[in-house]
Parts: sequence; structure tokens; C-alpha cells
Amino acid sequence: MGLTADVAPADVVRRQYLASAAGDLEALRATLAPDVEWTEMAGFPLAGTYRTPDGVTANVMEKLAAEWDGWTAHDDTYVVDGESVVVLARYTAQHRSTGKPLAVRVAHHFVVRGGLIVRFEQFVDTALVRDAAA
Repeated sequence: MGLTADVAPADVVRRQYLASAAGDLEALRATLAPDVEWTEMAGFPLAGTYRTPDGVTANVMEKLAAEWDGWTAHDDTYVVDGESVVVLARYTAQHRSTGKPLAVRVAHHFVVRGGLIVRFEQFVDTALVRDAAA
């Protein structure tokens, strides 16, 4: 069952969070447009903009899984305006090297077109993430 253009933007975003939480990178990639632009905030350990579904999962999800135990983005509140979906969320994890726990609030802005995520931007307190990793 492929994604179709009539899928509500929030449903596409929710599918991405569920795939991420399950560690199902194939299902996660299926929510991303071929020309997706995925931006991790300046100051975040993986800061930068990644393109293509494979580029996103290789440079973000796989690296987070390698450095953190139980990295999870909890999607708490959705604010939807047309193709824009803002999610107020939380990250929880434990850093593999330091053993320190992480619990930080985050906001994610997604743009969904044609049933696929075309743009993502992360907003997070990067100091809390750095402190857990140091």
C-alpha cells in the first residue's frame, strides 16, 4: 500500500514518527520525498541539511542509533496549517559513551506535499543534547 496524495499531512508525519520509534528505516524512507530537505538545527551534533531518503536515514537516524540508546522522538502535539505540520515533541535517550540520560523538548516543522515529507526543520535546546553527550 503506497502513500497517496490524498493522505492527510499529519498522518504522513505520524507515520514517520512511528517508523522512527520502531527503528524501521525502510518505512521511514517511504514517508520522504525523493528530493526531501531535512535540516537538523545548528549546534545539534548532526547539524546540517540532508537530502534524499537514504541521505536522511544514513546521516541522522543511523548516527543517532549508534551514539544513543533508546533514542525516541515523542510526538505530543500537532499543529496543522495546510501542508505545514508543526509537532511539539520530546527526545528521550541515553548516551552510549557518557551514560547520561536525555529528556529535551523539541519542535519539528514538516512540509508535506503529495503524501510525502518534502521539508523538515528541527528546533531543539542543543545545549542539553551536548551536555548529555559530554
